[in-house]
Amino acid sequence: MSNPATSDLLDKQRQLSCGEFSRLEKRMGGRIMTFHSKSMPRGSMFLDKEASRNSHDKRFDLFRTMSGKLERQISNLRGKPIERSLQEDKEITETLTADRFFDALQGPELETLKEKEKIVLPEDKTWPFLLRFPITSYGMCLGVSSQAIMWKTLATTDAEKFLHVTQVVNHVLWWISLILLLAVSITYLFKTIFFFEAVRREFKHPIRVNFFFAPLISILFLALGIPHSITSSLPSTLWYFFMAPILFLEMKIYGQWMSGGQRRLSKVANPTNHLSIVGNFVGALLGASMGLKEGPMFFFSIGLAYYLVLFVTLYQRLPTNETLPKELHPVFFLFVAAPAVASMAWTRISASFDLGSRLAYFISLFLYFSLVVRINFFRGFKFSLAWWAYTFPMTAVATATIKYSGEVTGVATQILSVLMSGAASLTVMGVLVMTVVHAFVKCDLFPNDVAIAISTEQPKQKKWFKQVKVLDPEDNQIDVEAPPLLNG
Repeated sequence: MSNPATSDLLDKQRQLSCGEFSRLEKRMGGRIMTFHSKSMPRGSMFLDKEASRNSHDKRFDLFRTMSGKLERQISNLRGKPIERSLQEDKEITETLTADRFFDALQGPELETLKEKEKIVLPEDKTWPFLLRFPITSYGMCLGVSSQAIMWKTLATTDAEKFLHVTQVVNHVLWWISLILLLAVSITYLFKTIFFFEAVRREFKHPIRVNFFFAPLISILFLALGIPHSITSSLPSTLWYFFMAPILFLEMKIYGQWMSGGQRRLSKVANPTNHLSIVGNFVGALLGASMGLKEGPMFFFSIGLAYYLVLFVTLYQRLPTNETLPKELHPVFFLFVAAPAVASMAWTRISASFDLGSRLAYFISLFLYFSLVVRINFFRGFKFSLAWWAYTFPMTAVATATIKYSGEVTGVATQILSVLMSGAASLTVMGVLVMTVVHAFVKCDLFPNDVAIAISTEQPKQKKWFKQVKVLDPEDNQIDVEAPPLLNG
């Protein structure tokens, strides 16, 4: 049977427990002891989890696809509008202009942040992988897929029969190229889905926009290097399907070169611009190999015209243009790629290695050796994705040399073909091994990409100060900065 005093005490505790504090009174001898305890908030067992959620840096949400306009529209329809600061709203809605990239970034590749600039993402944290995965990663696909073409040419050229090269190497490299292209494309597709703002900023970047030709050129390489065991010929309708996006992209880029203000060629001229030129020659080569005439000639003419313009623009760089740092020396090899591929394309169009083919080939050969003899281009800088710029041009010149040895048969041309093919293969293997090491062992292949994280607004400038000269007691002149006087 319960004690009445105990029942009253429990009832009193229940009544008081509804507030922030609960009170427990108990009589002990002649004194009344009062115990106070703070009530536990509802759901307090999830406080740690909630704190961990709040610790998530919301600055990354500026680049998330569902954190932009679409999320706000859905939330408004549901009657729960999202509260954002004015700066966050501007970062989502405003588009970065070319002028803003030039104001915030420096260097020939516009990859380095200027001192007074700040980025909208945390500098002291490692960003999500997709945000750090750049469009320049397609350089790996260009290097490996071009090797498949070179080994296919070695196996099918009569002048190189003494090497006893079979098409097994071409078959293996082609499948590796296909898997690599699928892996890079799927990764970048996920970046487009989850971080569309980052992709949009890369496309707006005056320099990086050239790398959007890379996946299209990689597909053309796969079509050119496809083993005979898979198919001996591709339907010509595929060529129109492949070249349509290249044509649309060229119309945008080339139009900006002529009348694009800050995107004019004299302002954005860079060796990476050769990627937009190479696409024309590779497309012409593929179309001619399929038996087409007018289409390949059309793209060859466009490529030739703009290559001459770009070549001259890059060679007579203005004194105000910055020189390439050591880390970007590999992109100089892109000078070699366009004439080498143009030589093979014209050989297919004219059905012979005639004067036009020889002119383009000798230009590429001279540029190749003029770069190879410069030892400083291969040392003194750390590894990065830019090293893949060595691979595709070297392979292109090696493949053109094999074509040339088939036309001008001799010991000298055969030795040259072997040496250049071996150098290209060793370079691709070395760069591939270094890529794997830095990607999976050192984990430093993809650093934070500050080029896409610049703010849409310029940093606030300090007010101008007027310099005033005064004299101290010892008659020494001192310069003092004072704010300018306003005319009343």
